[in-house]
Amino acid sequence: MHKILNIAKPNPQLQKNLSEELKVSLILAQLLINRGIKSTSEAHKFIDVKLSNLLDPFDFLDMTKAVKRIKVAAQTKEKVMLFGDYDVDGVTSIALLKSALTSLGLEVVHYLPHRVKEGYGLNKNAIRMAKENKIGLLVTADCGTSNHEEIQELKRLHIDTIITDHHEPLNCEMPQALSIINPKVKNANYKFRDLAGVGVAYKFAQGITGDSLFEDLDLVSLGTIADVVPLTGENRIIAKEGLKRLSKTKRAGLKALMEVSGVKGKTINATFVSFILGPRLNASGRMDSAHTALELLLCEDEGAALNLAKSVDAHNRQRQKIESAILEEAQALIDKEVNFKEHKVIVLAKEDWHPGVLGIVASKIAARFYRPTIIISLTEKLCKGSARSIKNFHIFDALSGCKHLLEEFGGHAHAAGLVITKDSIQDFKETINRLACDKLRLEDLLPSTDIDMELKLSDLSERLAQELSVLEPYGTGNPEPLFYTRNLKLKGEPQVLGRNTLKFWVTDGELAYHTIGFGLSGLRNSFLQADSFDMVYTPAIDDWQGNNSIILEAKDVFFR
Repeated sequence: MHKILNIAKPNPQLQKNLSEELKVSLILAQLLINRGIKSTSEAHKFIDVKLSNLLDPFDFLDMTKAVKRIKVAAQTKEKVMLFGDYDVDGVTSIALLKSALTSLGLEVVHYLPHRVKEGYGLNKNAIRMAKENKIGLLVTADCGTSNHEEIQELKRLHIDTIITDHHEPLNCEMPQALSIINPKVKNANYKFRDLAGVGVAYKFAQGITGDSLFEDLDLVSLGTIADVVPLTGENRIIAKEGLKRLSKTKRAGLKALMEVSGVKGKTINATFVSFILGPRLNASGRMDSAHTALELLLCEDEGAALNLAKSVDAHNRQRQKIESAILEEAQALIDKEVNFKEHKVIVLAKEDWHPGVLGIVASKIAARFYRPTIIISLTEKLCKGSARSIKNFHIFDALSGCKHLLEEFGGHAHAAGLVITKDSIQDFKETINRLACDKLRLEDLLPSTDIDMELKLSDLSERLAQELSVLEPYGTGNPEPLFYTRNLKLKGEPQVLGRNTLKFWVTDGELAYHTIGFGLSGLRNSFLQADSFDMVYTPAIDDWQGNNSIILEAKDVFFR
């Protein structure tokens, strides 16, 4: 597949100014510029992450009203129900809020919907449970903004609702909740709109306890990073400070999860959360009930925590097996049904596809073919689907253009969920592809990589590799630094390691660097046959056996 490389345009004067004033290399100065930093004050704020820079929770317009209502509930001994989502963001939100509310002496029950049986958001079962348990106040976590009818029903039952959420509202009309704490709604008055659901829950917990709750940032960083929100602004502070606490967490559940995941004793970074801890917690809600993940986060007994951790790990292995089978079936459908000249959006539907893994499959297919992808599990009545998109196609807006064919939908620019009848799928497929033809140009369907700088091997040093660590944690909005070097040659024989990893040496004729390419083992013969190649990579410190040296992590290779 062809790929567009977007090499950032250097700014020599600003580079020089930042380098001199911050006492950093010109390369790091340019990387800061590439991340939108235009002054030394902005650079200091980005590099020197401070908890004191977190915004006041009472900046939310509805925070005072919500906190007052919680205080009334505590005084009058009302029962409170927490209703959350079944993903990592949702369960960390519920764990955090349950701890905060019980610290005030409140009697708290919680409800996590079943992904497959109930789906996302408030539902009739939860309302029935609230009524039967004589709940006076219901608090949502990571959901609620679009549940107009359900909140209206709760109001009819004289149950107040406080919404804590971070999802985009479907329209300008807000549900009739007592209080809506969501940075994305109109008149929220909050200056940072990209908080994860657990970030919003954290602000609410701070408001009701009057405490900073900095020790709870282990949970907040876990949910924030796993939910793939931009790691900028407040999220950068939450992630960076929270990862420090996550590595040293005292929570029995998190310690057990790290042990079972094979990362016990290691310094936890964003990659560990995204690819090791997060998927295991998510697998609980994908395969069965998210209650297992929540119990693990709340567990205080080490033995019980270890059993729960083993359970979520088993769910994750089951998830991987099911996902692989669906991917294989999806590829067969693509070969049979998809005409890439006509179909700019891939829409696939089949019976018996497990709804819990549709989003992961959609994401992998979207990455493989660089097309917006929608995967639907067929049933006789209402069919559930997940959508994942590409850089220049806002999938939520596209679904809004097809809303007459959908029973339900929700999401944001890059990911969404939907419910559709079986009879409407063909019309939906045609309609969303017509919309895509109007929106997408040919070049939009070519994957692109944003490169920070073009370098020579002589520009690299151990000092630079260590200096780059000030940019961590990496994620959406703050990507891992990528460099581009031309006309490299292979030195020696490439070595294939486990998990499709290739280990090799690259040279420019004068310098040579040890290089590792995860998932690049299929390129071994191409390396051996090529005269030279260009490489996209990031330098890192390899501290194997205590000997620090530079290793290049190859991300892309272009053979000449």
